[in-house]
Amino acid sequence: MNDENFNNLLKLALNEDLHDSGDITSRAIFDDNQITTAVLKSKDTGILAGISFFSQVFVKVDSRIVVRKKMDDGSSLKPGDIVATVTGPVAAVLEAERTAINFLSFLSGIASCTAQHIKTAQENGHVVILDTRKTLPGYRSLSKYAVKMGGGQNHRMGLYDMIMIKDNHIDAAGSISSAVTRVRDKWGDHYRIEVECRTLEEVKEALDCRVDVIMLDNMSPEMTSEAVSMRQGHVEFEASGNMDLEKIKKYNNTGVDYISIGKLTHSVKAFDFSLVME
Repeated sequence: MNDENFNNLLKLALNEDLHDSGDITSRAIFDDNQITTAVLKSKDTGILAGISFFSQVFVKVDSRIVVRKKMDDGSSLKPGDIVATVTGPVAAVLEAERTAINFLSFLSGIASCTAQHIKTAQENGHVVILDTRKTLPGYRSLSKYAVKMGGGQNHRMGLYDMIMIKDNHIDAAGSISSAVTRVRDKWGDHYRIEVECRTLEEVKEALDCRVDVIMLDNMSPEMTSEAVSMRQGHVEFEASGNMDLEKIKKYNNTGVDYISIGKLTHSVKAFDFSLVME
């Protein structure tokens, strides 16, 4: 996880809430030396992710605040679980509360969703669940961290760390072979090459190019199984295309190595937490 990325997001998030004046309600009601302890509890079932970021928000607002975590990222949560306690000046705790919970709810939601999909995958086979680049702008590294906390694996981080030849590349270049040749002329064997295929003919062409990974885009389970049966050498297969829990059950036994799921990060249901003062 990139700390600089989180620090930049934290500055933006706190500025949205506090701007130049801070929490004008809490600062009017409470003295600066009035201390409280608040308890963070889970209100749902899932996986914890982002507890260190939760803590950093409070410390950023007021270094006198002490957060004592009771659970680590990757831990299973159930309603009523005590996740952490927060002790410090009342006004400062209230200033940081919503921003801290927003980060924690967002990341724990991703981790929990990922864990649900992995559970389904494990019940029906051994396929690896991957995330995608379909992330909230600015939140990619945090989102992918949460996927890992939920037991998933990260696909490429961006456009810079893996070759992914998709439909538009193929159509503009004229063919898979042409696109792969140009990539190898430019980069040699420095990057793994993945090619998105829409038909069995494209799968055959990609196999002839000896690429590393073939993504089977929106193919039926039957066509996916047929494509995998064409496997040569060490090529890996990835199924993709609006995947969800029900589709995992259908694609898990097709022989693919990976299923990539955009909804892990692009349609996040926030995990429910409460922070209540004692």
